[in-house]
Amino acid sequence: MEKQVVDGLREVFQSGRSRPLQYRKQQHRALHRLITERQADIEQALKQDLNRNTYNTSLFELISIENDIKLVESNMADWAAPRPVKKNLNSPLVGAIAAGNAAVLKPSELSEHSARLMKELLPLYLDKEMYQVVTGGVLETQELLRQRFDHIFYTGSSTVGKLVMEAAARHLTPVTLELGGKSPCYVDKNCDIAVACRRITWGKFANCGQTCIAPDYILCEPSIQDRIDVLPHFKIMQEEIFGPLLPIVTVNGLSEAIHFINAREKPLALYVFSSDKTVIKRMLTETSSGGVTVNDVLMHYTVDTLPFGGVGKQVMKQWNGQISWETHAVLPSLWVFYLSLPRPFGSVLPGICEQMLGSS
Repeated sequence: MEKQVVDGLREVFQSGRSRPLQYRKQQHRALHRLITERQADIEQALKQDLNRNTYNTSLFELISIENDIKLVESNMADWAAPRPVKKNLNSPLVGAIAAGNAAVLKPSELSEHSARLMKELLPLYLDKEMYQVVTGGVLETQELLRQRFDHIFYTGSSTVGKLVMEAAARHLTPVTLELGGKSPCYVDKNCDIAVACRRITWGKFANCGQTCIAPDYILCEPSIQDRIDVLPHFKIMQEEIFGPLLPIVTVNGLSEAIHFINAREKPLALYVFSSDKTVIKRMLTETSSGGVTVNDVLMHYTVDTLPFGGVGKQVMKQWNGQISWETHAVLPSLWVFYLSLPRPFGSVLPGICEQMLGSS
């Protein structure tokens, strides 16, 4: 039963039903009708479950939901609209320092020389009591993860990411995971093939293909495919390649490409090359990914004020720019009253108290 519920939701979501803002507004209004038309039923249920006074239900539950709906109705179009961005920071350590944190850095034991250099140089330049480097292998990493942190930021494989998240769960520590994934690149027949191939080749083979958002495979129609086909069930198509190999998978047009992408884990990055605005729009609206670059690769990551993250298990929480600062910061709420001024709701609360006392 539970699996059918989740599978059904995923199927309906992938149909695109919730993409139009008008649909979301309709659902908000329906939710508003629910809490207004069935307020008495809600109050009665909470009275039976919690022995809650009806005035408390209205004050602490229904009014806040109604206000949230009104706020979203007024701002959703602006929130969902494209917006220009400025350059900003993109390093997790820089974000952690900007947010006023102390930090422990644990470089990979597989990069022995770089790890040793980091441990040697960091205390020469930064406050060594605030920012420390721990080196070592699996045992040292396991011991470090047994400690309680306020936040853990990890980038690497999904296998190790699961271990990091499991360790963090013991202390209910929030995590940011950047785990990579398979980033598809759709090449439409209506584009400058030479330019597309040059840019894809650069993005794929930069750093020997070892970037988390490198194009992982190409989807194209047979008419522009001039290499041996790679079938979807081949092992190379099951996990992130993270190396200088670029499979080419043929599809019969845009719709099949979209279906191919949606049938797999949501990609960390998605690339589409086309001169056709309709093709680009469909790829943007009918797929879900952490980030998209149109007619180029990797470039969205270089804009530091664009949030970098994924959907689902590929990246947990976004980071980059100001969002990196917010990831490492605690944003406390502060409301200062002046004793000479009346409190908000001051004329309402006494009346409610009288009603509560009268009904007790």
